[in-house]
Amino acid sequence: MLKQTSKAGVGVLFAILGVILFSAKAVMVKMAYTYDVDHLTLLLFRMLFALPFYVAIAFYAKPQNSQKIKSKDYLWLVFFGFLGYYLASLLDFMGLQFLKAGLERIILFIYPTIVVLLSWLFFKKRLTRNQFLAILITYLGVLITFWDEIGVSGDTIYWGGFLIFLSAFTYAAYLVGSGWLIPKFGVLRFTSYAMIVSTLCIVLHYAVVSEFDLFKYPKEVYYLGLAMALFSTLLPSFLVSEAIKRLGASTFSIFGSLGPVSTIILAFFFLDERITYLQIFGMLVVIFGVTLVSRKKTTS
Repeated sequence: MLKQTSKAGVGVLFAILGVILFSAKAVMVKMAYTYDVDHLTLLLFRMLFALPFYVAIAFYAKPQNSQKIKSKDYLWLVFFGFLGYYLASLLDFMGLQFLKAGLERIILFIYPTIVVLLSWLFFKKRLTRNQFLAILITYLGVLITFWDEIGVSGDTIYWGGFLIFLSAFTYAAYLVGSGWLIPKFGVLRFTSYAMIVSTLCIVLHYAVVSEFDLFKYPKEVYYLGLAMALFSTLLPSFLVSEAIKRLGASTFSIFGSLGPVSTIILAFFFLDERITYLQIFGMLVVIFGVTLVSRKKTTS
């Protein structure tokens, strides 16, 4: 019993740190955009700086249950690496060109509700009335946060919001899929493989649409790229995977409520972003809905 409590306590700590570090990424992206760097190049810097660490970990880490790994599991790993860390990140970076960091995190925070819906659609897990109500509450909160921005940010806010929603959707699909692959590969190896796959996807994407002119930017862009790689990619990716392993995807999603709050606080200090009382109310509605759906999902 004591061992289980200790395991859960460590999982909670990992979840909190992982969420806060991931949340700082949006602020660093917005800071980097002030130096006239495009979203794809910035994403490439983020992943390339992190790649050597993932390659080293993948080389030294051993599979947790190698006898249970099948050939199709590697195909699924490639798919979820493409989905969760390439496509979700790309959509997020694109959306951040049009939205404030705080608003981005609020929209991205709806991913636990998407986890519930995907689990219902593909794994036939029962969707209760309370879960359905919580999902409606969550999306109402997102609508409230958008209300103050309509007419202020122009039409681009709709496109930016849609891109962030797609990012949340792809990340939710990654969480649902990774839940049954992590026990087979182990946290370190699975995360490293997934990140290597996503980096290769980004390199291929960049090679197709751009020239490899990577040394023309101010030094601040490279510093921010390195900071994102270490503190908002490498460390939180392992913390989140380990938290999911210890707590489960549904329990982990409860701690995601720290994400919007920490991003808004960081954006206030580093980006001078202001948030209205209506947006604060909308954020609280979103947090309430996600917390409700997560608790119901955990206990059902």
